[in-house]
Amino acid sequence: MYTFSNKLKTFAFVLMALGLLGIAYGFLTAPKTTQDVEKILAESHHEGGHHAAAATHEAAAGSEAHHEAAADSVKQETPAAEHHVVATDSVKTEEADSTKAVVAPVVEEDHHDAHAAHAESHDADAHKEHEKHLEHVLHQLQNKPWAALYVACIFFMLISVGVLAFYAIQWVAQAGWSPVLFRVMEGITSYLLPGSIIFLLLLILSGMHMNHLFAWMVEGVTDPKSEHYDAIIAGKSGFLNVPFFLIRAIVFLAGWNLYRYFSRKNSLAQDEASDDSFYKKNFKMAAGFLAFFIVTESIASWDWVMSVDPHWYSTLFGWYVFASFFVSGITTIAFVTLYLKSKGYLEYVNTSHIHDLAKFMFGISVFWTYLWFSQFMLMWYSNIPEEVTYFVTRIEHFKLPFFGMVVLNFVLPILILINTDFKRLSWVVVMAGIIILTGHYIDFFNMIMPATVGDQWFIGVSEISSLLFFFGLFIFVVFTALTKAPLLAKRNPLIEESKHFHY
Repeated sequence: MYTFSNKLKTFAFVLMALGLLGIAYGFLTAPKTTQDVEKILAESHHEGGHHAAAATHEAAAGSEAHHEAAADSVKQETPAAEHHVVATDSVKTEEADSTKAVVAPVVEEDHHDAHAAHAESHDADAHKEHEKHLEHVLHQLQNKPWAALYVACIFFMLISVGVLAFYAIQWVAQAGWSPVLFRVMEGITSYLLPGSIIFLLLLILSGMHMNHLFAWMVEGVTDPKSEHYDAIIAGKSGFLNVPFFLIRAIVFLAGWNLYRYFSRKNSLAQDEASDDSFYKKNFKMAAGFLAFFIVTESIASWDWVMSVDPHWYSTLFGWYVFASFFVSGITTIAFVTLYLKSKGYLEYVNTSHIHDLAKFMFGISVFWTYLWFSQFMLMWYSNIPEEVTYFVTRIEHFKLPFFGMVVLNFVLPILILINTDFKRLSWVVVMAGIIILTGHYIDFFNMIMPATVGDQWFIGVSEISSLLFFFGLFIFVVFTALTKAPLLAKRNPLIEESKHFHY
């Protein structure tokens, strides 16, 4: 039986405590009004703000000079007109002259008023646009702690989902190499329940308009009479509406958690059974789950990730998201396995098992790259505005993380893991795993942040703290679950083959 060490447990609690403090700080320091936004923009772009102020002052001075020049022009034209009248018609009476004298100031005043009214209208429009921009930036900065929390929450939850899918595939395939790793997989999937609860809570808060993560949830966006009306989103309202959105989330998360609960229960029961009845139940259940999963995962990726950009869509997005968290889950299996092995557990796990995990890390990294390139290349080449805008936004404002993740998720794993011998070296697998997990966190960051915070992004307290909290929670839940049962599924029919797996 595995014992959760006090050092690791303390480490997990410290991570969670620091994470909670940082998350709270992020929410407390988020701007509350447009005045706060102006101060933040002035501080972060001091030089730019100085130039903008100078430009505004020059524009105001120019406008004032224009008004004065117009007034002078009117004043100069009036005497000239009077002189012309006297020269051409000297027989006009004093009454006519006095009338002209009265009309001239009136004309001058009308011209001046017209210019003033035009300037006031222009200033009002400029002020309105400025206020609208500040309001938009306010929503982005208020979204930042929410978005950071959301990215870390969905990333760690989907790691456990990826492991659950891999676990089900091993049952359906009746794989002979992996049963010695089943308890590790079951321990990692134990995070799915608390992760799902926190994630569902975030979705509910979004539906209650506590944040602006999902643009299609904005009030009035489907109402033609509202200033927030969006025809494209209105056309998708039959699918993208809060009640249906939350019902789908509950169904998906409940289905995944139920499979995890019963498969774990049957796996433990098989240890005490005298026949293979529980093994057969798990085989059938895994086949049913994978059929359910392949549909629900795709829809979940549309709901939870793609719908933050409600104007954009991709037909292979579900596969793309799956590849990202699937390889992250397999990498996590390798990490936990190597940690337990280093502590003297998992005596039957050998370099061949590690080699197979590393092969999956390598292979799914290539698969993810294929999907990324297929999605990017086809949309970029076709240059259809509603499709390519998604990538233009990320290349303009997220260039480093956008292209950096390709290096982390494809180039480096390929270079490190392409050699067969390297896949058997623990330190090489760990190094490659750190790169893969970092790259795929950035992948989720790239998928969610541009639509929620725009160009106001940076890796700050909120992002780091959210990662720390969920990482600490993940460690605590997973390693607590590992203490609940023996680390070897001793009555699995394929356990002997797995124990002696060598090639």
